[in-house]
Amino acid sequence: MTLTYRTLTGPEVEAALDDLARLRIEVFRDWPYLYDGDLAYERRYMASYRDSANAILVGAFDGDRLVGAATGTPMEDHADDFARPLSKAGLSVQTVFYCAESVLFPRYRGQGAGHAFFDAREDHARRLGRTHSAFCAVERPEDHPARPADYAPLDPFWRKRGYEKVPGGYATFSWKDVGEAEESEKPLQLWVKRL
Repeated sequence: MTLTYRTLTGPEVEAALDDLARLRIEVFRDWPYLYDGDLAYERRYMASYRDSANAILVGAFDGDRLVGAATGTPMEDHADDFARPLSKAGLSVQTVFYCAESVLFPRYRGQGAGHAFFDAREDHARRLGRTHSAFCAVERPEDHPARPADYAPLDPFWRKRGYEKVPGGYATFSWKDVGEAEESEKPLQLWVKRL
């Protein structure tokens, strides 16, 4: 299974959003996101990618099939919930590029897609004149009943890439967990890297 990567910008991003939505719904259903998604929620959430002239979508393809993707936008084009904790940490929102999701079907993992996704987004951020790159990750309780016994957080990978947690840098975002009747707020830890 050889992956190829394509970086999409402008109108190409909008053309790929339905495929990205299906990918997000399937991949984020697993731990730790437990996302019980639907296309209506996805369309609302992904409006920032469609509406941002400087958004990026890095697609991982198996032939013509999108099997993984990573997205990003200038922070001021994304949700204010993520920008506020960065501002409190002393970072100007206009200097930060937000690396949103990275999703990849499990059978394609371990082939370097994570590095390819970050490399492309960080290069794009530098071209835009950004000095920092940031992302966030959901935090779940250690004793959460859905936590797999063999779960290994990605913290070591992110640190190797040069990212560090923003002290006290939490945002909240709502989505419906698998098995929940309604959306609930989740804490998201912000990570940042100087480019």
